[in-house]
Amino acid sequence: MPATLSQTRFAALGVLSVALVWGLMWAPFRFLAEAGVSPQLSSFLVYSMVSLLGAALFWRVFRAHWRLTPHLAILLLAFGWTNFGYTKAMTDGEVMRSLLLFYASPLWGALFSWWLLKETLTRIGWAVIAVSLAGVVAILWQPGAGDGAWLSEPYEWMALTSGMAFAFGQVVSRHARALPPPVKSSTIWLGTAALGLALSGANGELARVATIDAWHWAVLVLLAVSLFCTSVVSQASLAILPANQVITLMLTELVFAALSAYAMAGETMSANEWLGGALIVGASLFSGRMSSKPAPLEVAPPAELARCGEADPADAPEPEPVAPATEPPPVIRRRNIEGESTRPRGLRRR
Repeated sequence: MPATLSQTRFAALGVLSVALVWGLMWAPFRFLAEAGVSPQLSSFLVYSMVSLLGAALFWRVFRAHWRLTPHLAILLLAFGWTNFGYTKAMTDGEVMRSLLLFYASPLWGALFSWWLLKETLTRIGWAVIAVSLAGVVAILWQPGAGDGAWLSEPYEWMALTSGMAFAFGQVVSRHARALPPPVKSSTIWLGTAALGLALSGANGELARVATIDAWHWAVLVLLAVSLFCTSVVSQASLAILPANQVITLMLTELVFAALSAYAMAGETMSANEWLGGALIVGASLFSGRMSSKPAPLEVAPPAELARCGEADPADAPEPEPVAPATEPPPVIRRRNIEGESTRPRGLRRR
């Protein structure tokens, strides 16, 4: 049944709200880092709470389908690094530079699909790869700097590799179509929480949990609720809106991030970053036509589009086929000995 106009509008508004949340997500994580709660510790605490909320809401689905298969193990690692690397890069480095490097994921998604799924890239697909790669080069290029300036900051590596991990996770997610979207979303939450726990324990930061005050706990809880709500809203919106429209609306995250970074952190973009961003965004708009076999777009929301547990557009339910109209079976009339037509058996004249 097609969605009504009001449902479409609410779904579009929901996607815009998800883009707004992710465009502003860097601010509370940076606020926590300045208060002594590192990105790895905050990721562990926030995504542990998101996992608990997800278990409470989707308990029956998890109980029926959650098994630690090789696909789930890969998704745990890939999506765990996606969210942690993205959060770490946005917290430690420049917001827009990190975000644009992450948004280069169509480049990696196309290459992973060609390599792992044996999808044949169209001319548009190869053009998207070339334009995305040119965008990455434009962002990383620093006039007057030597070769050592390329990816010289750790946050640049984190942003770029988190985009790679996101693209790889999306390809694996498309291969594991039998898994329900909530199960795939749980790999994002659990993977990020597990990675944050491991890194926090390695750095001796777990004792810091006992010293976090009520105000910062409130920020952590608000972050967890916001991320969980974006997961639910994204899944509902993908069930109503076409994937291409969702991706186009999610690109407003760049606008929200740029405005918030300028207003709250005083960050501005250089000319080459504007050029690289325009190339990457333009390539993202055509990433749904990259292969001869229709494939979902591989750009971020996140989330789960995958960063917050958003469902893969490939998991959106397809409309049920409409049975072709059939004519009623003809009424078979018997003929008497003289050849005259008679009424069907069982019908009597009143």
